[in-house]
Amino acid sequence: MLRILEPELMTDVAQCQAYATANFGASNQRYVDIVGDLMPGTVSTLLDIGCGPGDVMIRLAKIRPALKITAIDGSREMIQLASAAISSYGLDANIQAIEGYVPMLPLPVSSYDAVLSKDFLHHLPEPMAFWHEIRRMIKPGGFICVMDLRRPDSTVVAHQIVEAIAANDAEVLKVDFYNSLLAAFTPEEIREQLKAADFDLSVTTCGDRHVLIQGFAA
Repeated sequence: MLRILEPELMTDVAQCQAYATANFGASNQRYVDIVGDLMPGTVSTLLDIGCGPGDVMIRLAKIRPALKITAIDGSREMIQLASAAISSYGLDANIQAIEGYVPMLPLPVSSYDAVLSKDFLHHLPEPMAFWHEIRRMIKPGGFICVMDLRRPDSTVVAHQIVEAIAANDAEVLKVDFYNSLLAAFTPEEIREQLKAADFDLSVTTCGDRHVLIQGFAA
């Protein structure tokens, strides 16, 4: 099945609020557990690209309170939700939420010990911009861990995944989930992207709908 692009940014207030209140807890916690197991304890500065409403970094800050996290997203509405959530947990000293667009994030180059991202890559019309931005932001030898949706073999399978995972969710979330599955990349496509970006990272399937990309920058 060929990839079908979806809107790059969530800017509709109602859609953003629905996303922020959706039950992604199990998936987000699984990613945080993976990061907690793989990320070296020496990491102190961390960038999260495509942070959305901030739930992933809030969970990570709770288990790694010494981290200084920069969470960035191109949607002003998402950053407002993330900032409010961060403040509600008393984590303003741990996480800074910033509006910024890939490519050319408004951040200091080569400043982060680790770069993370969850469920963001599939939003981009041009994926190489994402990998080049990681290269620009990360320190030599820095840790990279990206989890994203993987594209199913057919629209039928995509519908089955949506009904299995999100049957009770709001219709706007079900439509967005379906569109995201169709916009996602296959593991093979991601390996080609990494080769072009000169990254030697591991690419493995993760659960029933995700792919995990992780390793260290040269």
